[in-house]
Amino acid sequence: MNSLLKEFPTISEIAYQEYHKHVHVRDVMTTTVLTINPDASMQDVAKIMGERHVGSLVVVEMDIPTGIVTERDLLTKVIASDRDSVKVKVREVMSTRLITVRPADTIKEAAQTMIQHKGRLVVLKDGNVVGIITTSDLIRTLPKIPETMIKVDDVMTKKVVSVDPETSVGETAKMMGKMRIGSVLVNDTGKPKGIFTERDLLTKVLSRRLSMESKVGELASSPMVSIPSGSSIHRAALTMVSKHVRRLPVIGDGQIVGIVTARDLVEAYSR
Repeated sequence: MNSLLKEFPTISEIAYQEYHKHVHVRDVMTTTVLTINPDASMQDVAKIMGERHVGSLVVVEMDIPTGIVTERDLLTKVIASDRDSVKVKVREVMSTRLITVRPADTIKEAAQTMIQHKGRLVVLKDGNVVGIITTSDLIRTLPKIPETMIKVDDVMTKKVVSVDPETSVGETAKMMGKMRIGSVLVNDTGKPKGIFTERDLLTKVLSRRLSMESKVGELASSPMVSIPSGSSIHRAALTMVSKHVRRLPVIGDGQIVGIVTARDLVEAYSR
């Protein structure tokens, strides 16, 4: 059957392949690239990220890009380690290896590079940074392509971590950092009340210097945007783009059976 499919691709598959040939990094990349000096503090990073609603900053020294710092660096290398973000310098936690693509690369190639190297993509042209590619940028292309047979159930994470709404933001953030996860569900009397993400931590807490003793239930994103089990990754991508979220709890038989992220969709997309 597999050999027959390869020899006689469907019209949908042909259209899908043709689509990838004509959409390139330059068509979907974010051209406004925010930068920061390596001697700035991680509190500066949190403030910029939170106010501008971005998850990464390119680190530039003497007009030369030398690395990248992300919200995950802040979560795992600062907060989870009980370090003071005011005292920690960017150069102490940033990634010095830039994962790069070119404007002329196809989005399929970009997706494969992102999954292979596990990071955001910096777009270089003639040695200069001209853009950045995130999972959010890539999934915006998915609603434009034909439906696929891949379902969210095939790519979602089945283990979902939950916390009580009375749990402090600090305790929740440390747990997320140590477990290297980007979100937790907030349950009230056994039912999901909302979701608390890395981006919530940045925009609602760190950038505003709000107390880490604040209750996570008061800061979780609610009502929670979810998707039914059995939905296609096409539908998941469309939901994420329209609702401006990067994580979707998956509902089956009235219960949360998993969570699918933008990165999960990009990984499926890159195959």
